[in-house]
Amino acid sequence: MKALVTGGGGFLGLYLTEQLVGRGDQVRVLCRGEYPRLRELNVDYHKGDVRDLDTVTAACADQEAVFHTAALPGVWGSWSMFYETNAAGTENVIAACREQGVGKLIYTSSPSVVFDGTEHTGGDESLPYSDRFLCHYPHTKAIAERAVLAANGQNGLATCSLRPHLMWGPRDNHIIPRLIQTAKQGRLRRVGSGRNLISISYVENAARAHLQAADALNVGSPVAGEAYFINEIEPVNLWQWVDQLLALAGLPPVKRALSARAARVVGALQEVAYRVLPLRGEPAMTRFLAEQLGNSHHYSVAKAQRDFGYNPQVSFDEAMRRLGAELATANR
Repeated sequence: MKALVTGGGGFLGLYLTEQLVGRGDQVRVLCRGEYPRLRELNVDYHKGDVRDLDTVTAACADQEAVFHTAALPGVWGSWSMFYETNAAGTENVIAACREQGVGKLIYTSSPSVVFDGTEHTGGDESLPYSDRFLCHYPHTKAIAERAVLAANGQNGLATCSLRPHLMWGPRDNHIIPRLIQTAKQGRLRRVGSGRNLISISYVENAARAHLQAADALNVGSPVAGEAYFINEIEPVNLWQWVDQLLALAGLPPVKRALSARAARVVGALQEVAYRVLPLRGEPAMTRFLAEQLGNSHHYSVAKAQRDFGYNPQVSFDEAMRRLGAELATANR
């Protein structure tokens, strides 16, 4: 098929682009920067921003499917910064799909759209959207996901939303580098009891799930208008996994700890300080981070298995081996 990947140079977007090219699809990407790997893949390269409707409309021309992975991640920043990219940018993608007669829109969302600070154990898609967002990223992603699902069936457009949980793997430019840097600076603290279980999603498995969903997506199909959690089938102990990641980077395990309650207080105080004082960067701890690091939050993928045959192909052990090889090369 002819497929557009927004954010095609990003972490998930690049893996998705590679998999599309690998199976013979005609691929176009829309991204803001220059990415040598995309040039190597010889895809149709559109440089631009999802915040610009004309740019998005041009990129959607003659496409059968759009994979909308472009987003602004993070736990700190202004409302307008997150809203313009994550919510308004997604509205532009929806409008462009309608204008250009695109048949399929597959949106990359986040489980944080339902995360309300309480523990989720084996949660499924019946969980409601949160009414207690602790940062702008999940709030704007929830607005965008609702808009995508509401657009299903309009102008012949079939839509669905995938919620990969804590994507990780080689080429990660967000979570793992930040974890390693924080550990090297001696600022990493275990939050809570250390027994909390979480879902994780190896990036190649998440990318494949997007292809499976797209192949099953048509107006009137079971996938149309639906949201899906995407992660490995079994959860992991967060802090044991963190220690494993640190070991791959040649670093010692986390030794210092902070209670969940103390982390929430520290996060709240740091948020106030960064809002009131002219401090640069972002807080080391926020209320959202405290809740994420101290609570269990893992999700069932039964719905994705049933509706489009989702089944992770890369095992946890193999995924760790691949990441370890990259970290070992980086440390030479």
